[in-house]
Amino acid sequence: MKAQHLKQGEDAEAACCEYLRTQGLKAVEKNFNCRHGEIDIIMLDNKMLVFVEVRYRKNNNFGGGLESITRAKQLKLRRTAELYLQKYQSYKNARFDVVSMSKNNQTSGKQKYNFEWIKDAF
Repeated sequence: MKAQHLKQGEDAEAACCEYLRTQGLKAVEKNFNCRHGEIDIIMLDNKMLVFVEVRYRKNNNFGGGLESITRAKQLKLRRTAELYLQKYQSYKNARFDVVSMSKNNQTSGKQKYNFEWIKDAF
């Protein structure tokens, strides 16, 4: 049985992927792992490969999603992306996006999360 925070993370990533699809992106891969780290979602925005870091926050008391990505985390993501690009050399252009998510506490509406999509975040 999975821990609650892992289930919540998977749910948030799935919702993020669906949100980005509605914005015109195409899913390529989820949870790419290598010795350097993990990339949550990899998508295509036209011919641009997009490495997406998903940040779910119950609240922003300790900062939003973008602020939570330290220089060390950025370095891990860059190294992981470099390995991905070496493995799949057909991609020429890439960027890093961050999607910061929080629960939608409104009772009306179907959207479970609020999304803040930061393109080319770093």
